[in-house]
Amino acid sequence: MGGNGSFVEREEASTASLALVIGLLIGVAASVVLATAPFTALIGPSRAALASAFHGLSAFLYLIVGTVGLYLGWRLFSGRIRAFADLQLLATVSATLSLIAIVFGNWLYIFYRAKDPSSPRSYFMEYMPMVHKIFFEFKEFTALFTLPLTVAAAFILWYYGAQVLDRKWMRYTVAVLLGLSFFYLVVAFSLGAAVTKLRPA
Repeated sequence: MGGNGSFVEREEASTASLALVIGLLIGVAASVVLATAPFTALIGPSRAALASAFHGLSAFLYLIVGTVGLYLGWRLFSGRIRAFADLQLLATVSATLSLIAIVFGNWLYIFYRAKDPSSPRSYFMEYMPMVHKIFFEFKEFTALFTLPLTVAAAFILWYYGAQVLDRKWMRYTVAVLLGLSFFYLVVAFSLGAAVTKLRPA
């Protein structure tokens, strides 16, 4: 318990156990993918295959890290966090993965928006215009919100350090920032998966 009467708990970071959990989650996911699809078919022959693969991989990793970050954010919000250093690390990793996913996503948009009549955008505009105007446009801009939100959370956690634990408004601010970034991540991830399912780039 904190010395000021707060029920905030502080312990040394369990970074090793956190890395183990994330590693296990990624390992399980990779095993499922490799068991259900040939490795050579994972990338595919498309011109956008490389950008698509890295965009999907970074978004998937971000989803895993973001989920753990959301849990720690809730612990911070409720004043019961036990791994503050882990939260600092996860917020930083989340911001990094958000940046990587956005960079590869913008690379992928080149193929999506190509003037070629066979491009996904051309296909959607001809047969399913609402998919592009609602699904894709909304997903594209929604995903961008994750970067400033996670950067802001990471900045507060590192700049103010343990002071965050003593100031309720800071705990709430960081928790809300992480919660909003996870919300935008899930929306963008879901809509991106749906668009890709309908017409891969």
